[in-house]
Amino acid sequence: MSQLNGKTALITGGSTGIGLATAIRLANDGARVAIAARNEADLEKALKEIPGNPIAIKTDVASREDRANLYEQVKKEFGSLDILFVNAGIAEFAPLSDATEDHFDKVININLKGAYFTVQSLLPILNEGSSVVLTTSVVNVKGMPGTSVYSLSKAGLRSMARTLSADLVERKIRVNAIAPGPIETPIFGKLGMPQEALDQFSQQMIEKVPVKRFGQSEEVANAVAFLASEQSSYIVGAEIEVDGGFSQI
Repeated sequence: MSQLNGKTALITGGSTGIGLATAIRLANDGARVAIAARNEADLEKALKEIPGNPIAIKTDVASREDRANLYEQVKKEFGSLDILFVNAGIAEFAPLSDATEDHFDKVININLKGAYFTVQSLLPILNEGSSVVLTTSVVNVKGMPGTSVYSLSKAGLRSMARTLSADLVERKIRVNAIAPGPIETPIFGKLGMPQEALDQFSQQMIEKVPVKRFGQSEEVANAVAFLASEQSSYIVGAEIEVDGGFSQI
């Protein structure tokens, strides 16, 4: 496929999981891809998996200085952007009784504040008619215990898809979201659970998903590729759930 020939794309959180799968998909569709993430080793490894001539930029989206550097590097390499996939985020959970202000600040600074100012910082080089895609989560519509801070960060992103679309519609920039359900990605290994507890949690999640399995990163990447392309030209401010029916049935 070559539906994105001549297009440029930036993916934050692009070194593993959904971000990496999307980088590979967009590159296979013809786009020139840049990925950004905090871990330099992961970035170097990812570059070997992405077709074409990708670039990697070490970036902490919670850092104002890093976001400014990201803008400068993308502008230098690409000149402008057609696709921005705002995917960087963390999954750290705590019940209300145990949540601290440090926990709250960390999750919000990366997942919500970082995402908001990533879009703002790159706005000057977003082409007219470009596509911005935000990674939300099914937990922005489902109340799950222990996820209150994470969930509100993702609900904020869902709101952003609407409000930023309203701000940018005159530039024909479309902002949409994808909401993954339980997806088999490296983020599950970063939840801080013992392996036995993680296995139990995974099995419980599978039982709740109507199709009885975890999704794959490539299945989410397919939805991002659709929203990034002209095939979704009449979709604005929307959210596509990629969750095996978890939030619908």
